[in-house]
Amino acid sequence: TGKTTQIKLLKQKLEKQGIQVFLTREPGGTDCPIAEKIRHLLKDPENKNMCAKTEFFLFLASRAQHVEQSIVPYLQKGYAVICDRFYGSTLAYQHFGRGLFDLLEMKKINSLATGGLEPDLTILFDIDPEKGLSRINDRRSQDRLDNEKTAFHRKVRQGFWQLTKSIIKI
Repeated sequence: TGKTTQIKLLKQKLEKQGIQVFLTREPGGTDCPIAEKIRHLLKDPENKNMCAKTEFFLFLASRAQHVEQSIVPYLQKGYAVICDRFYGSTLAYQHFGRGLFDLLEMKKINSLATGGLEPDLTILFDIDPEKGLSRINDRRSQDRLDNEKTAFHRKVRQGFWQLTKSIIKI
């Protein structure tokens, strides 16, 4: 979808307006070595037998570290924080894609990991799963989640759209 390109353009536009911007991503995170180690576990295709609950809790562990070590300190310094993926992605991937837990339950658990921190704005970039997967074909062998079947990615996409229509704030 060109998500990374669009995020960089947004950062440049905000900086031209005099806004300090901290750009980061999940899983893992800028200036966050522990979260980056968890990212490696999550994405490593050798971990193809990782159960869905382990995946979910590793995302939360990474997020908790990332929020406390990187995101909150930058917010406290007055920066705008742009994060490539946050807990809306967890709801889409682990609830809708994996079928884990009740959606409201997942939101509560995510809130524990973030200390209640929520984004002011979530932007959804949409692309047909087949087209998106074909665009990253050269990286697929290096990413456990990208290697999932197309049916999984369709569920995730539907989950993102469901979240945009729901009354549940993400």
